[in-house]
Amino acid sequence: MTDASINASTVQQGDAEFGDYFALLKPRVMSLVVFTALVGLLAAPVGVHPVIGFSAILFIAIGGGASGALNMWWDADIDQVMKRTKSRPIPAGKVEPGEALSLGLALSGLSVIMLALATNVFAGAFLAFTIFFYVVIYTMWLKRATPQNIVIGGAAGAFPPVIGWIAATGSMAVEPWLMFALTFMWTPPHFWALALFMRSDYDDAGVPMLTVTHGRRSTRKHILIYTALLALLAVGTAFSGVGGPIYLMVALVLNALFLHGAWKISRRDEDDSEADNFKVERSFFKLSLLYLFLHFGAILAEAVLKPYGLGGW
Repeated sequence: MTDASINASTVQQGDAEFGDYFALLKPRVMSLVVFTALVGLLAAPVGVHPVIGFSAILFIAIGGGASGALNMWWDADIDQVMKRTKSRPIPAGKVEPGEALSLGLALSGLSVIMLALATNVFAGAFLAFTIFFYVVIYTMWLKRATPQNIVIGGAAGAFPPVIGWIAATGSMAVEPWLMFALTFMWTPPHFWALALFMRSDYDDAGVPMLTVTHGRRSTRKHILIYTALLALLAVGTAFSGVGGPIYLMVALVLNALFLHGAWKISRRDEDDSEADNFKVERSFFKLSLLYLFLHFGAILAEAVLKPYGLGGW
């Protein structure tokens, strides 16, 4: 190795900054984890001391970030191939894979132990299971093994409101599982819409997304079916313990828009999509981002207003 190559290697290894390590935690995904966990905690029928509540959300967020770091460590090879992910810290050469692994493991242990101490052992154990499910069941197994990867693996992203509820109550109930189901059923149409206009990425990386294994025509039909089932679930949740008139109004409007978008996607052929650069599919994907946020925002509004007699039925 020449002096020049040694110097170049040293510079590359020294390029990592705090922002690069923070990026390993997938902050965008973490924000969804934090918000849905917070809604689960506040929608619970018991009061939580602010310090305990803050601690619970903090450690759930750290656990979510740990999952992201471990996901990036394992998926570094395909992240390097996909346009959407090649600028992540590991494929970009800013963070070593071993560093991501160490960070992910350390934060996993920290988050689980501290959540158990701050709230209850059940919540800590459930967070541990969630990290295991996302990293081992989804990332290491399902993602590269089956086109149902997003369907089954979506459970990992749906657990945070359940963890928040358990952190507050120490027990299970129907309501947090309705919030789980809302995220679980939302995940496939959300990611399949993305896959429709990012198919080449998954082709190049060898990831068996539905668009790759069954084609875009089949994917469009699946989006419509899952969206219809999601709409039934979302509107039905309005009549549960976490629902109310505010949530019902939001659910009716959003699901009408979401169903209309899914229907338009199902009616399009590839010539139409290519001609306008997947305009309809991209719009549906953007709407899906608002869809989940506004549904959980409505649940939060019902929970906050309920003590004043303004929320719930």
